[in-house]
Amino acid sequence: MLASALYAGVVAGLLAALLHFAFVQKLILLGEAYETGAAVHFAGVAPQTDHHADGTATEAHSHDAATETHSHDHGDAPSTFIRNAWTVVFSTLVYVAYALILTAGFGLARIYGHVITAREGLLWGIAGFASFQLAPAMGLAPELPGTLAADLGARQVWWWGTVIATGGALGLLAYGRGAIAALAAVLLLAAPHVIGAPELDGFSGVAPPEVAAAFAARVLGVGLAVWAVMGGVAGFVWAREADKTA
Repeated sequence: MLASALYAGVVAGLLAALLHFAFVQKLILLGEAYETGAAVHFAGVAPQTDHHADGTATEAHSHDAATETHSHDHGDAPSTFIRNAWTVVFSTLVYVAYALILTAGFGLARIYGHVITAREGLLWGIAGFASFQLAPAMGLAPELPGTLAADLGARQVWWWGTVIATGGALGLLAYGRGAIAALAAVLLLAAPHVIGAPELDGFSGVAPPEVAAAFAARVLGVGLAVWAVMGGVAGFVWAREADKTA
């Protein structure tokens, strides 16, 4: 269990950091620029169209007031290096922890006679993504810096409840038998979203909604790729170690 978790967690953490730098970090830096006021945008203002006497139209595009002067220079090279290094460290630690939870599930499955292979591990990884990221994101979407949110404690309780309910439901769908198991799975999947995630009375945020939407989509896309790889690697190592001890 430990070997599978360490191998898979390190591989997943490094992959997550690489994909973060490639697809997510620039949106975080842009969000921080809007949060600090280094960049602003004209919320809700569409491009203006000027109509001429001959019937033609030209668009006068409005640009972000500070985007033209904003650069992604959020500090000198040493501070950027340190920030990136800590990103790699914490990403690896987080995914090793996730991999430990995943391989604990492998152990539980083995008790009930299920054989874990790389293919099974891949499916478990996708299920882990659905439980830990996709389902919670339906109520608590990934948020850019500068976005106000509901009470942290309430959000954590709802997030953990959603993770447990979704994971249990997927387990019932995969390994349960009969209509009762399927019905229980459906109820578990729906329950957190029927209850609803804690939220504020209105929307808030200093960054353009397009940036926030791109950030949420990329976070979930990266999460899917990393969880799938982590599950596949964990399943492969698990199966190899099981063959050695057989």
